[in-house]
Amino acid sequence: MTIEAWMVAAAIVVGGALVVLAREVRRTRAPRDDTGALLLLQQQLDALRAQVAEALAGQGELVGQQLARLTGQMNDRLRESLEVVQCSQAAVGERLDNTSRVVGEVQKGLGELREAASKVYEVGRDVASLHDILRAPKLRGGLGEFLLGDLLAQVLPSAHFTLQHAFRSGERVDAVVRLGDGLVPVDAKFPLEDFRRLLEAADDDERARARKAFVARVRRHVDDIATKYVLPDEGTYDFALMYIPAENVYYETIIRDDEPGLAAYAIARKVIPVSPNCFYAYLQAIALGLRGLRIEARAQEVMGLLARLGGDLGRLKEDFRLVGKHLTNAAAAYGAAERRMERLGGKLTAIGGEEPAEDAPRQALLLRSS
Repeated sequence: MTIEAWMVAAAIVVGGALVVLAREVRRTRAPRDDTGALLLLQQQLDALRAQVAEALAGQGELVGQQLARLTGQMNDRLRESLEVVQCSQAAVGERLDNTSRVVGEVQKGLGELREAASKVYEVGRDVASLHDILRAPKLRGGLGEFLLGDLLAQVLPSAHFTLQHAFRSGERVDAVVRLGDGLVPVDAKFPLEDFRRLLEAADDDERARARKAFVARVRRHVDDIATKYVLPDEGTYDFALMYIPAENVYYETIIRDDEPGLAAYAIARKVIPVSPNCFYAYLQAIALGLRGLRIEARAQEVMGLLARLGGDLGRLKEDFRLVGKHLTNAAAAYGAAERRMERLGGKLTAIGGEEPAEDAPRQALLLRSS
């Protein structure tokens, strides 16, 4: 039972007592007043007052117990709520810390991304400037020659290639590779401007016209290489390499060729188109060939040494034969001399009678010296 209910009950009891008291007062106000009635009324009021006081005391005690119990329950609820709030605050604080850390990392990443974007922008601007610079065919050709020379230097010894080789006609090829006793011409020029117009064509008709002009230009370039640089009378082999400086250009020109006659035409003119990758493979093959030539030269030197050693061995065998012959003759002469000595010793023994036999060789020598 709640405090409000007890208070309502107490109010009802007090109200009832007041009603009874009021009735008794009205009844005592009757015309006939006597002392007994007043005394009875006083007794009833005292009894009622005692009952009300007792009831109020009991209700107060009960209300105190209810208040104590409610206070304990409220304290427990408040303690639980406080613990929940503290746990929630800790979780929220941890999440806020994580959020702050994530936000910090995101800000750092954004800063790095902003810096990288700035660098990319700078690189793009530099590339655009380089593109504008390389619009000049002479500068673009110079860059191609530089890259060609760098690639040659990475693979071949410097003694086996020459840049800007001059022929007797006055023509200069970008590079020659020395392979054995011959030269392999390498030309690094290519009609990139015509190829760029082919890529930038807006429609099929313009693309067809640009491709036709590009193919014609490549054919003329192949003819120039075959005519100017394939010169066997000046020590070149009967073929040359046409260096195409970019893989995509090589692919579009040679591999993905709508007119397969372009590659066949170059081969027929003994001009081999090469890209940076396959040119590197060609250079590796040339390097292996040079190594094989060096091994062959060393083998020839070894064969010459072996031939000279064979001659020396023959002469040594002849010397040994002569020494053996001399030793044989000396042994034969020694045997003949020994036999003559024995004969002379026998004669001396016969002449001298009892002369000791061991003196016979000495006497024989004396006779020979005399």
